[in-house]
Amino acid sequence: MASENIVSGMAGRYATALFELAESERSLDAVAADLNAIQAMIDGSVDLRQVVLSPVFGADDQAKAFAAILDRAGIKGLVANFVGLVIEKRRLFALPAMIAGYRQLLAKSRGEVSADVTSAHALSDAQLASIKAALKAATGRDVLVNTRVDEGLLGGLVVKVGSRMIDSSLKTKLNSLKLAMKEAS
Repeated sequence: MASENIVSGMAGRYATALFELAESERSLDAVAADLNAIQAMIDGSVDLRQVVLSPVFGADDQAKAFAAILDRAGIKGLVANFVGLVIEKRRLFALPAMIAGYRQLLAKSRGEVSADVTSAHALSDAQLASIKAALKAATGRDVLVNTRVDEGLLGGLVVKVGSRMIDSSLKTKLNSLKLAMKEAS
């Protein structure tokens, strides 16, 4: 059960409640798919990200916007009700953290390790498979990979598994080189 706290804070409490409800309804995968769709919409739209993160929008505006978006995406039931509650409680700004917490709980229940991979460009399926294989070899467990694009990295990857982080981004390497040159002069 999710009662072993692997997620914390306010977002963790919401994620745990949603996970336990989904578990009792035997809809863990369906809820995960809906949450992934919502996260993809937030990541793909500057306007939607603004609605989620900006305190300027009132609960009514957020509720109307999300009702239309969820309806268009075909997201109903538990996830739609959950998002409605989050909006009502004025916690929409934490929705991405709640989704991440749910993913952590789901991965733990499946015996998987969750890894966050940030790259400068979108990864191909072959690159993603290669990363999964390397992480599985390193951890000895199946790895659920959450990807994110940050063009500021210029190149390379930042991989975070649990509390361990491997930063092989070009940006970090250039900053390290810059620091080494300053120290040498």
